[in-house]
Amino acid sequence: QVQLVESGGGLVQAGGSLRLSCAASGLTFSTHTMGWFRQAPGKEREFVAAISRGGSTIRYADSVKGRFTISRDNAKNTVYLQMNSLKPEDTAVYFCAADLWIGISRDQSSYDYWGQGTQVTVSS
Repeated sequence: QVQLVESGGGLVQAGGSLRLSCAASGLTFSTHTMGWFRQAPGKEREFVAAISRGGSTIRYADSVKGRFTISRDNAKNTVYLQMNSLKPEDTAVYFCAADLWIGISRDQSSYDYWGQGTQVTVSS
């Protein structure tokens, strides 16, 4: 049974930082592209960042480029999202997802497995 478990969310002031983690089990982690998505209240879930199997290719949404960093540790079956210079508009539930496709997709329909999400709240 595949499980993706996010952690690291919380409440932070604007300008602060958080580091999200997503621990995967029940799948061959190194064969999956990993992505982070987020969903703010009343809005659709949107792409945040994704990293290829070996970590050599990374994509970011324009809204987080330069502030967020995605990384992965295949030995620990874990993907991370370092979030700096947080803004109130970053407030959302953050989800990690795993995609067996060899490329990197910004389309959530490409992803095969999803975590339950972790809440990030940025106060102004």
